[in-house]
Amino acid sequence: MSKFKTTALRCLLALSITLVARGVSAAETVAPSSVAIHFTFDRPLDASMAPFFLAAKDGRFSAEHLNVSFSSASGSPEALARVAKGDSELALVDINELIRFRDKEDAAPVKAVFVLFNRAPYAIVARRSRGINVLPDLDGKTVGVADGDLSMRLWPALAQQNGIKTSHVKFHKMSAAVREPILSAGQVDAVAGFSYLSPVNLRDRGVPGADLVVLRYADYGCEAYGFAVVANAAFAAAKPDAVKGFVRALVAGVAATIKEPTRAADVATSRIDGGDRDLELERLRTVLADNILTDEVKRNGLGGIEPLRLERSIDQVAQDFKFRKRPTAGDIFDDRFLPPVAARLIN
Repeated sequence: MSKFKTTALRCLLALSITLVARGVSAAETVAPSSVAIHFTFDRPLDASMAPFFLAAKDGRFSAEHLNVSFSSASGSPEALARVAKGDSELALVDINELIRFRDKEDAAPVKAVFVLFNRAPYAIVARRSRGINVLPDLDGKTVGVADGDLSMRLWPALAQQNGIKTSHVKFHKMSAAVREPILSAGQVDAVAGFSYLSPVNLRDRGVPGADLVVLRYADYGCEAYGFAVVANAAFAAAKPDAVKGFVRALVAGVAATIKEPTRAADVATSRIDGGDRDLELERLRTVLADNILTDEVKRNGLGGIEPLRLERSIDQVAQDFKFRKRPTAGDIFDDRFLPPVAARLIN
């Protein structure tokens, strides 16, 4: 054997001994490549998205070998269309719109893999000075509704549950941009919207908090879950570990948001054009209390669903939507990408 070959073998042997001593194999010295994920929000940014942004800032996605980019759509239908086509691997959408989407002919088998809002944020925000304190007080009143407001799709079920004749409530359609100004000006008695958006906006416009009442659908028998992460079926099948990694990172982001809401609001506000940090912090605290940290979540952990409740919510959707073939809970939610319950419990 030549002197050159002997020297090369000795060097290779020394390197192998060093790696073994460190407990590292040669294959492990090569870092795995990152998986690119384009994530779509179904609406303009607000502090309720803080867990995603905090997960990104804290390096949770990169630790899972994910390269995540964010964009926004004009609504859940557009965000779902992007995921169905594969233009986005994942998106945050209203799970009730996903229920309707899956009923379309030849609809892509998009499923939710993580529920962020355990309770839907649907609400009627009313003025006490107009004689409204509880939901049945809407009888004979005028409610402002923004174009495309998804809460109205569950209004028939809510009204029936609470003995309200839908014909006795007048709905005044308007653009979302004038919803709060019209209520603050007294042109309507109440507005439909999200419990963490309209009330905060109205108080910011000078409407006394004592004159506002937030009639949350969830407090009146609405079973609906809210915003959920959905996945492109082909991507989830080809890269299940990437979806699992994304969900793990998001769980960490939610936990960090709960622990440090002020920092989370700061991070979210930095991504919002013209964002007001104090307003966004108020929104975030409302979301955490009303929509994320529910008794169900405290019992079962973040991200999952109770199948029977989801089935009941599908039945409520059906009161305003005629299904060609009613989907089941299993058609809507896939729990295979969730971490074990112990890793999702909130202390």
